[in-house]
Amino acid sequence: MASGKLRLGVNIDHVATVRNARGSAWPDPLRAALLAEAAGADGITAHLREDRRHIRDADMEALAVGLGIPLNFECAATDEMQAFALRLKPHAVCLVPERREERTTEGGLDVAGDEARLATYIAPLRDAGCRVSMFIGHDARQIEASARIGAAVVELHTGHYSDLHAEGRLAEAEAELAALRDGARLAASLGLEVHAGHGLTYENVAPIAAIPEVMELNIGHFLIGEAIFLGLEAAIEKMRRRMDEARV
Repeated sequence: MASGKLRLGVNIDHVATVRNARGSAWPDPLRAALLAEAAGADGITAHLREDRRHIRDADMEALAVGLGIPLNFECAATDEMQAFALRLKPHAVCLVPERREERTTEGGLDVAGDEARLATYIAPLRDAGCRVSMFIGHDARQIEASARIGAAVVELHTGHYSDLHAEGRLAEAEAELAALRDGARLAASLGLEVHAGHGLTYENVAPIAAIPEVMELNIGHFLIGEAIFLGLEAAIEKMRRRMDEARV
């Protein structure tokens, strides 16, 4: 079994999704982030997309000022987002692939196919004191490229595992889990800190949380959905318990 404290980052994007659906000021993403902090979250993640479909510039600015825990700024590797991050100087910048037509992030970043540009891109972010993370699949090429360009962290995409688990394709889910374990082991051996996230729920989180190299899970959509029924603090506390039990 894994040992050691596993951090929980709570993604509050979909609080902004609900707000934007009505075109009002409510619910407030910062208020949600502060509730998450009070419930035991170790960090807050927010994704500023090109089309501003949920989180907006003012949200990121409010989070940067208002939080007492680290802010993880998710974004695409564009000039606009680099400039925003350099002005904001969040604790962490997680680079993700982004397509306008997707509902959510569908896969990992192709670091190996864009290595030279990404190495140049992240250099000023590192110099500004941001921990730079690559949101990638478990493929060894992507992990090795992330290490070569100087990323501090890789976040392994658990979406495929989560989908297989939800569909009851448990043998395939177990194979995907094994690949994630191998990827985490390789990343740690290369000096990368390992995070994981996407699609994680109360039902599927324990095997991911038990991977000893994984230091942080980032979970958002499921927790915001559960907050409708349980309240945000109770939903986060329940996830925290599931994660802690997996690390015993």
